[in-house]
Amino acid sequence: MSTYVYGIIRAAHSPLGQDTDGIGDPPRPVRVLTRGELAAIVSDAPEELRPKRRDLLAHQRVLDEAAAGGVVLPMRFGSTSPDDDTVIRVLAERAEDFLERLRALDGKAEYNIKANHDEEAVLGLIMAGHDEIRSMAKANREAGGGTQEQKIRLGEMISAAVQAREATDAELLRQALEPMAEEVSAGPPSTGWLANLSFLVDRSSAELFLTRVHEFRQEHPHLELRINGPLPPYSFVDTPSQQGEGGTSEAFGAAAAQPNG
Repeated sequence: MSTYVYGIIRAAHSPLGQDTDGIGDPPRPVRVLTRGELAAIVSDAPEELRPKRRDLLAHQRVLDEAAAGGVVLPMRFGSTSPDDDTVIRVLAERAEDFLERLRALDGKAEYNIKANHDEEAVLGLIMAGHDEIRSMAKANREAGGGTQEQKIRLGEMISAAVQAREATDAELLRQALEPMAEEVSAGPPSTGWLANLSFLVDRSSAELFLTRVHEFRQEHPHLELRINGPLPPYSFVDTPSQQGEGGTSEAFGAAAAQPNG
């Protein structure tokens, strides 16, 4: 049976409750595998692992309980390893990296912010700021809507202006909040969002960070912001160089192909 990995902690971390349940139906008991200064929070993995709400919540619950006792490197849902021995071997092989990240993430939380345009508001800004678009729109109206070619041309110009505004606003958001964060990570593009950014914030500065988010929202009313946090620092488990080489979660599975030493 494969091993499901929730996160990595220091071996001296406050112990989890003995009755902590993890993912699965019935829930698999959570246990801790230790190697040197590090430990991994694990359980047996179900034969079929799918992102069901029950298991997603169980994954988060285990991490929340662990975080109450100290800093945790959280694995994303679905991180599995062939067996306990592979997990222990990865702890040994990447001990220096893991300990460095534990030090860097101690006392920190992740805040994810996604941004989108209020379509009506941003269209008004584009009309006000682009003389050529405004003139063409006016000419089309006066001509009873304009020809099909003119309509297409106007649509293309508006679309290009919107895309340019999206890039500008995404950068403005990053510039406004980056000074308040220890690190910033750009997430994968999401349909309907012009920016998907995660910020690593010291918990002692969280209130100031959220205040700055509120101020930015007031300064840019054409933007819609969705804030999620505080979260375990999922986006900051790996350093940028490690992300390029393959993330921590992937390492547990990749190690299976290496011979035991």
